[in-house]
Amino acid sequence: MKDFRIRILIRVVLLGAALALFVFMLSNPNMVFAAVLNFFILIIQLFELYRFTTQTNRKLTRFLESVRYSDFVSGFTADNKLGKSFKDLNEAFNEVFEAFRKARSEKEENWQYLNTIVQQVRTGIISFDAEGNVQLMNANAKRFMDEAHLKNIHDLSAKNKKLYLALMEVESGKSTLYKTNDFLLTLQATELRIRGSLIKLVTLQNIQTELQRQELEAWQNLTRVLRHEIMNSITPISSLTSTLREILDHEMIKKENTYELKTEAAEDLKEGLNTIENRSKGLIKFIDAYREYTSLPQPNIKTVLLKKLIDHTAQLMKQELKKTTIQFSTSCDSEYLTIQADAEMIEQVLINLLKNAMESLAQTENGKIELSGKYNGTNIIIEVIDNGPGIIPEAINRIFVPFFTTKKTGSGIGLALSRQIMQMHNGSLTVESEPEVKTVFTLKF
Repeated sequence: MKDFRIRILIRVVLLGAALALFVFMLSNPNMVFAAVLNFFILIIQLFELYRFTTQTNRKLTRFLESVRYSDFVSGFTADNKLGKSFKDLNEAFNEVFEAFRKARSEKEENWQYLNTIVQQVRTGIISFDAEGNVQLMNANAKRFMDEAHLKNIHDLSAKNKKLYLALMEVESGKSTLYKTNDFLLTLQATELRIRGSLIKLVTLQNIQTELQRQELEAWQNLTRVLRHEIMNSITPISSLTSTLREILDHEMIKKENTYELKTEAAEDLKEGLNTIENRSKGLIKFIDAYREYTSLPQPNIKTVLLKKLIDHTAQLMKQELKKTTIQFSTSCDSEYLTIQADAEMIEQVLINLLKNAMESLAQTENGKIELSGKYNGTNIIIEVIDNGPGIIPEAINRIFVPFFTTKKTGSGIGLALSRQIMQMHNGSLTVESEPEVKTVFTLKF
């Protein structure tokens, strides 16, 4: 920069001298021609000063335009015509260009890496802007939508209007189902703003295979339980029938037009028939429980005050709780909390959970049950908490399976029925248990 300043100073001094000489010559009538000649010299000096001082601006302008248009291919000559400082400036520009080239290369590599991941995931992904222009569409999205090239989401309307409407109508943060002959897709959407533009990102996940696997597993579990219960009833009935037939064959004596049977044989026959009757009633009861599980009515959804629901459930259980030594308490965070539910069906769930808790506390001293309602910032929560013996880890994952029970008496239908009711309310029923400490059943709306 020192060489630059010296050269500027020399040019300014020469320019000043030429200007002073020009003024002097103009004041002398005999030197008019020399003054004109000096004027041209003055113009040349001004042009040279301008050219010299604008070289740096031209380089800076070229640098900024290269940055603006991402042109990092060209470079700057590291010359010494303007001194060492300008050589350093050229080298600094080249270093910045090299940094930009490296950053762009890394960005492209990251893009390729992320794009490869997006293309390989089993979930279909598609994003489009407010005008419908498709920004991203991976291979699985193309397969699910049967569209190899889709530039605008509105073009899908002509080929598959149902899927088009599903993609457009699914709300951010929510999901919906879409079924084809080959797939059962769950569509989930989210919206984000990129450079001022609103982008809608939709994922399409095929749950057909998983659903079929779960369905098969559920049917296998149900068949296993049905087989177990039916065999428990049919086997003794079959055995007793055979025994009773043998009694009739060997113990019954024909006398003329009548038959006689010994007292002991008659008693055995009577006892066998009673057993068959009881087992038959048990089988009918089991079938009724199955029918109850598979024929629940649709809920009549209304706005329900949470505190009122809890208080009414507690009132229904009051008489039964009085017969025990269990300490029962209720709580609700606010009188104004509400849920969208069928009050009678949810009361049925809570009563079932409270009865289960009472049964588990039968052999527990200082038994306690708490029924509470609260809002956790996202969902309305109802909890049934007891300090009983809890649920063993081996059983906790099976207690919601229909007809599975750990109790000597019971159909094993209550918890399965309760979870089904919660699912019909788009909610959930879960359990956490720490043996000998506490068990918590949670209803989430």
